[in-house]
Amino acid sequence: MRAEPISSERGARISRVAGLYAVTPGEADTDVLLAKVVAAIGGGAAVVQYRAKALAADARRQQARSLARAPAVRRALFIVNDDPDLAADVDADGVHLGEDDPPIAQARARIGPGRLVGVSCYDNFDRARAAVDAGADYVAFGSFFASPVKPGARRASVELLARAGALGVPVVAIGGITAANARTLVDAGASAVAVISDVFAHDDPADVTRAAMAVAHCFRAQQSR
Repeated sequence: MRAEPISSERGARISRVAGLYAVTPGEADTDVLLAKVVAAIGGGAAVVQYRAKALAADARRQQARSLARAPAVRRALFIVNDDPDLAADVDADGVHLGEDDPPIAQARARIGPGRLVGVSCYDNFDRARAAVDAGADYVAFGSFFASPVKPGARRASVELLARAGALGVPVVAIGGITAANARTLVDAGASAVAVISDVFAHDDPADVTRAAMAVAHCFRAQQSR
């Protein structure tokens, strides 16, 4: 386990990695995307990860900045996928790294000590343990179900979630998650569930809100037990 001190600012952010973790879809129209993100937060999304693989760098920076500056978006944690430089430039709450992204120490140096570094660990518990030792603030496992976004993604076992509870950081589940199957992962130990399609695959922001509420309800149901 890691031994470095964690600032109160960072600790407060870590505690908020819980519940619905909404990951943005590829949407070039910033106004449309912003309306959907605000709607998802209104439905209970606690974390929003900005993910825009297909946009050019300048367009991605402008879009991320627009989202990051929106007062409604700042009610949630705003995380940038893959890019520590962009996360720092738009004053995001943190960055999320995959296996082909910069190492944790390099990302930490770029975003500063108060922001979050999350790490995708796929189906690999040893990668998660090493990430926490290196300073990761939360880890993500998946895909737990077939995913329309990443149909070829590695599949993770639900047992990983219970095992990862010993790591001492929030554990995020991802991959094909819907309101219908999220409860299985919450009951298994997921601190948060990362959802793209089930929340954002709606044209009407009101439907986005309803979809987000349905996923968030899985956590409220567990807390009431």
